[in-house]
Amino acid sequence: MIELTTLKILIENTKPADSPLICEHGLSFFIETEHTKFIFDCGHTGAAFLNAKTLGVDLSEINFVALSHSHYDHAGGFPKLLDFAPIKKVFTGENFWEEKFSNEIYRGCGFDKNFLTARGIEQEICHDVLKIDENSWLVGNFKRRYDFETIPTKFLRGEKKIPDDFSDEIILVLREGDGLAIVTACAHPGILNIIADVREKFSLPIYSVVGGFHLAGASQERIDKTLAELKNFGVKKILPCHCSGENFINNFSKKISTGSVIKIFSGGLS
Repeated sequence: MIELTTLKILIENTKPADSPLICEHGLSFFIETEHTKFIFDCGHTGAAFLNAKTLGVDLSEINFVALSHSHYDHAGGFPKLLDFAPIKKVFTGENFWEEKFSNEIYRGCGFDKNFLTARGIEQEICHDVLKIDENSWLVGNFKRRYDFETIPTKFLRGEKKIPDDFSDEIILVLREGDGLAIVTACAHPGILNIIADVREKFSLPIYSVVGGFHLAGASQERIDKTLAELKNFGVKKILPCHCSGENFINNFSKKISTGSVIKIFSGGLS
């Protein structure tokens, strides 16, 4: 039986010309599998959830959310989601509550664990691989295999403001035919590190990669190495957005933005 998973981009940095949707520096996906519906990341301001109504997404059916990491542009919109959806559980990676900084400026989500506790919302932590349903998993704890996939030194974390290795970051893995699709938020640990680790953990090929690749401002050498390795991995569909950078995104004919709908099924991605 062919099972379908649908992704709708509720918000992203860009939108189609003349679209009534709102765009902002951030990312939020609505995910619908055959078994469940949930939100992966919440954008910055909560505008994603105004877009949801325009896109025909009924948020009252959503009772859990996965937050990839605690940067403002991915988790900052979460409190606003509570005005639209009866959230009972939040999935995060380890050390989600460590404060985030960029060039010593606070760039965290703007709320803490007490915010969840006061509202009776459970936090469940993904340490490695965490199954959501038969077609979706959260994955974290990535090995670092590619030395050129470096993290900018401006990113800091914790009270001591140490270099952020983004060991807290998680991604979404979806079943795609006899392989997998990966949905990334920012890919701070390195998109190739992520793909290699998912292949190892699941012993399955990766057919599609969607989301933020964190290659904005990357050197042409790094972009070229990344493209070559993606080809070596045999990835068939690459749909970058958000923090991927125009120099990387322009290598692909198909573009995605706020409002894009992506379908994943046994025959591939469209």
